[in-house]
Amino acid sequence: MIDLSVNELSFSVGVSPILEKVSFSLSEGDRMGVIGRNGCGKSTLLNLISGRISPTDGNVYLAKGKRIGILTQDGALSCENAEETILDRMYDAFPLLIELEEKLSELEKRLSGGDEKDIRDYADLHEKFVKGGGLEFRGRAASILQKLGFSKEQFSLPVAALSGGQKTRLALAIELARAPEILLLDEPTNHLDLATLTWLEDYLKTYPGSVMVVSHDRYFLDRVTNKTLSIERHKAKLYNGGYTKSMEQRRIDREVAEKQWRDQQKEIARQKAYIAQQRAWNRERNIIAAESRQKLLDKMELVDRPEAEEKSIRMTFREDIPSGQDVLTVKNLSMSYGSHTLFRDLSFLVRRGERILVIGPNGCGKSTLVRLLLGKLSPTGGKVEYGYNLKIGYYDQENQNLSPQKTVLAELWDAYPTLTETEVRNTLGLFRFTGDDVFKTVSVLSGGERARLTLAKLLLAKTNFLVLDEPTNHLDLDTKEVLEGALAKFSGTLLIVSHDRYLVEHLATRILELHPGFPFPGDLLDFPVEHVGSSYTEFSLYKEARRAERAQNAPAEASQNKPVSSQKEQYLKKKQAEAEERKRAAALERAKKEAASLEEELAGLEEKLYGGDGLSDYLLAAELETRKTTVEERLMELYEMMEE
Repeated sequence: MIDLSVNELSFSVGVSPILEKVSFSLSEGDRMGVIGRNGCGKSTLLNLISGRISPTDGNVYLAKGKRIGILTQDGALSCENAEETILDRMYDAFPLLIELEEKLSELEKRLSGGDEKDIRDYADLHEKFVKGGGLEFRGRAASILQKLGFSKEQFSLPVAALSGGQKTRLALAIELARAPEILLLDEPTNHLDLATLTWLEDYLKTYPGSVMVVSHDRYFLDRVTNKTLSIERHKAKLYNGGYTKSMEQRRIDREVAEKQWRDQQKEIARQKAYIAQQRAWNRERNIIAAESRQKLLDKMELVDRPEAEEKSIRMTFREDIPSGQDVLTVKNLSMSYGSHTLFRDLSFLVRRGERILVIGPNGCGKSTLVRLLLGKLSPTGGKVEYGYNLKIGYYDQENQNLSPQKTVLAELWDAYPTLTETEVRNTLGLFRFTGDDVFKTVSVLSGGERARLTLAKLLLAKTNFLVLDEPTNHLDLDTKEVLEGALAKFSGTLLIVSHDRYLVEHLATRILELHPGFPFPGDLLDFPVEHVGSSYTEFSLYKEARRAERAQNAPAEASQNKPVSSQKEQYLKKKQAEAEERKRAAALERAKKEAASLEEELAGLEEKLYGGDGLSDYLLAAELETRKTTVEERLMELYEMMEE
């Protein structure tokens, strides 16, 4: 069943075309990826389909009863009510259910009156409420919020206090909770860490409706989508399969089309030569043959030559003399901010020629680690030692090394003043800064343009150790591919922080996962890759195997530990009892000896008291009597001890 049909859709701004005659259909259960360079019209297409803007020409047909939900790229959320919380905003996505809930609550108060109409109304509304998902929408909303990285403690935060990234995640959570039959997502993977990305992929793969997603995340597209709409030069073409499969088909289609055009051109040239030869001979039969061939040639349906591919960025990093074998040594590195510890006791060695990818959840300290390695921050513990002949090139994901007031041309030229203007312009041209683009100020550049300018500056530097913090953020797919190729050819050392799993998959020779206490003890999981080209897959399989192994061993360990613990406890109790028994025996022996001594003393006291000086010396008699009483009391205590 077709959920959505787009027919000859066009959109222009003034005389400038954005999209021309775009046609495709989206069937129930389809997951369609939309790809193309920045500014090609991907977001515009989603806005046209959702009705947020009107097309210049063409139509969008929606199947009866189908709802459209859209996540825009900025994910902006209005904040009219300053006190509205995250959970309140989630519930606002279900106005009908909230309204039914209120009506049911009002009717409940009147049911005790026994009015039959109230009872019927309540039953009808309750059935409608249950069918609409009223019993589970609150639980589903809370569950999705947690899956997208919001803790229960954050549910009560006001929406107005959220960051831009949090608002985008909240907007995504709202659309997923509403579960429209047609879900349009514009860059949904922005601001998500790897764990959340994996959850979103699994969720979308089993989504009950159809999905249309704009994304630059190649790994995400490969895992989620089964169709790909490629937009190029205002036109769109639909391919089967995810990103990798569609790009291979695109390459094959272009090669086939180019071959068909070349073959036809050869055939046309051959026929024209034949016609010219026949006419040159100028006999009647030759003229007839020439005219016959010309008619066939005129009727030939010409194959259009495929348009040349859009000019891609060209990128090759300049390399300095090789560094020492040991590039960087990290020993027991720790970092805290006040009482908050990011990580502790990180130790690893970076060797020349390695391509190390650093991954981990948002907020775990990956960018902080990079700044510590570069000496831009001081650690709270441990140290970083640098190797010989190290020439470091650094890419900052925030592009903070750009001056907002400078022009694009001045930004690059001031960094390399010995270059000629032609050399600087040529370099900028490689990164698609042409014509008047070079006179734009940095402050007006888009995120993608800033990223390209930063890469242009890095390209001209001579380095042997590249440290890159999220280098593929803001880059379109073509530029990502070019960057990946340039990094693969770089013979120096790479240390890259990235959420781009496609980059990790195809580039990493070693993966460092910074994730304190999870999934294994310690703050850093150091994984050497065996099969470069499937690095992230190999890493994921390793972690899954370890998790499964631990889960399998957990019951056995528990059952083994319990007897061991019980035996140990019994042993300790036995040893304690034996010790106590020895103490009692020793005490009894001491009591016997003391009692025997006191009995002997008591006999002597009685003899003196009743048959000696005590009869005539009253003072002595008093002393003897006092002592006799003390001895007798002590003897009674000893006798009791010996009887126990």
